Amino acid sequence: MTAYPGSVTTSKSIAEAVAGYADHLRSRNVSPHTAKAYLSDVGDFLDHTGSGQRPDPNLDDIDLQDLRAWLIALDDAGAAKSTVARKIAAVKSFFAYCVSSQGLTNNPAARLRTPKKDSRLPTVLKPQQAADLISAVPTTAGDPDADNDPVEIARAARDVAILEMLYATAVRVSELCGLDRRDVDHHKSMITVLGKGSKERRVPFGGPARDALERWLGLRAALASDRSGDALFLGLRGGRIGARQVRELVHRYGVGQPEAPDIGPHGLRHSAATHMLDRGADLRQIQELLGHATMSSTQIYTHVSMQRLQDTYRRAHPRA
Repeated sequence: MTAYPGSVTTSKSIAEAVAGYADHLRSRNVSPHTAKAYLSDVGDFLDHTGSGQRPDPNLDDIDLQDLRAWLIALDDAGAAKSTVARKIAAVKSFFAYCVSSQGLTNNPAARLRTPKKDSRLPTVLKPQQAADLISAVPTTAGDPDADNDPVEIARAARDVAILEMLYATAVRVSELCGLDRRDVDHHKSMITVLGKGSKERRVPFGGPARDALERWLGLRAALASDRSGDALFLGLRGGRIGARQVRELVHRYGVGQPEAPDIGPHGLRHSAATHMLDRGADLRQIQELLGHATMSSTQIYTHVSMQRLQDTYRRAHPRA
């Protein structure tokens, strides 16, 4: 029995197919994050199939009913539609690869339909709430009565810089964590981001983010170690900061704002895009800033702005 990525043991033929699929994803320059998610989703499905009456299934043994049973289990577990849609995309991609490269004669996933995404609009902060979130980071620098631990001062400077950069640039958290110091053009106040599909884009940032970034870089040595490399943002152990750490710090500083919605890094991305649109930015410019491949992904912010306008109208107009 051979183990495959993201799963327990299964038959050799499936293990070889999954290993080949992992190589296929790497050859297509799929981002490491997406590849890991797809392999995990495929492993999840194969685990579900292997837990039935066929503990060692071959690829040809898998049929549409196996896939439907898996999707029913996901629905029973309360999986979000967006999660189910990604998992379906993963198994479709896997079985399409198996047909083209592994000699599979029938694609059991070909008839799966992707569920429509929830029509919920993204949660966004108001501009003042975004400013309050950033200013929620406690800083003791220059306070003679405070315990001026260099590590704590550096950590606070890092947190401010992260929050400022997330809001100023509207980058994805994975893009922020992947930044190196050489990706920052201090003269032009721009960063070079490696986005989805390994596509690079240049993103500007403003004065508050620039000041916060310069202050953090001046204190970065307090957290740096031989694991730091050229990483722009570091964790407390000196390595490149991870997405989970960034999500935790965004939530941590948002706790003190009871009137503001609880958001993560992606909420700051949504907020930045919405605030720019509210202030007259062109939708295509926002698309380029966000790194969206299609305009349809960016157009959701027009609905957010319209919803905010309607809410304001209902609260403020005497004849609403």
